[in-house]
Amino acid sequence: MTSSANVRTAATGTGLDGTGLDRWLLGLGVVVGPFYLGLGLIQALVREGFEFARHPLSVLANGPGGWVQTANFLLTGLMVVAAAIGFGRMPRRHLRAASWILGCYGVCIIAAAIFPADPVDGFPPGTPKGFPTSISTTGLLHFAVGALGFLSLAVSCIAVAIAMWRRRDARVALLSLCAGLVVAGGFFGPMVLPIPGGIAGIWLSVVVGWIWLAGMSAYLSLGVAQLPPNRANTERNGAQ
Repeated sequence: MTSSANVRTAATGTGLDGTGLDRWLLGLGVVVGPFYLGLGLIQALVREGFEFARHPLSVLANGPGGWVQTANFLLTGLMVVAAAIGFGRMPRRHLRAASWILGCYGVCIIAAAIFPADPVDGFPPGTPKGFPTSISTTGLLHFAVGALGFLSLAVSCIAVAIAMWRRRDARVALLSLCAGLVVAGGFFGPMVLPIPGGIAGIWLSVVVGWIWLAGMSAYLSLGVAQLPPNRANTERNGAQ
């Protein structure tokens, strides 16, 4: 009897019951945005030549100290993938698609570390002002995975909105839908419309995307916390 009770207690503590691990994975979804932005902003403030109105955080991977932003991308991507796994483990069948798409976003962030952005518009110091007339292969791949990443993030917001709508959670569905539209519009809008402020659009997409992921992860984690361990397993198995 004592041995069986200890086994059950150990399972609960390690998340094998389906709640502890879920909350840990979703917790990474809450903290990953502040982690990425915090480390990026610290670099932006101390790195010579960086200007918020002209440069995205991705260019910080260039020059002395660029390894810090590369590590930032790698760790951030891994945390997003972990959060995506947490989304997929929820007892909500329609979140499965969103978890895969969100995982793609995390993989794109990791790829952005492998293929750094080109120096641009005066950063790092010594780089000519303005945008270059040519782009390197790694720079082109960085742009490609960045575009795919923002698209994946926007679509995952919309997929979550659909899942929440089907659960008659209209408020969360609407907020998620709006977040997806802002992420997509902020990143892709300046590419298709003759409007200034492309960097501002990227910043908007980044900030709104992280706020959405943190809020949605916290919302799902709260739902897990309200379920007894056995019921969490039952609802997940029923959703499968």
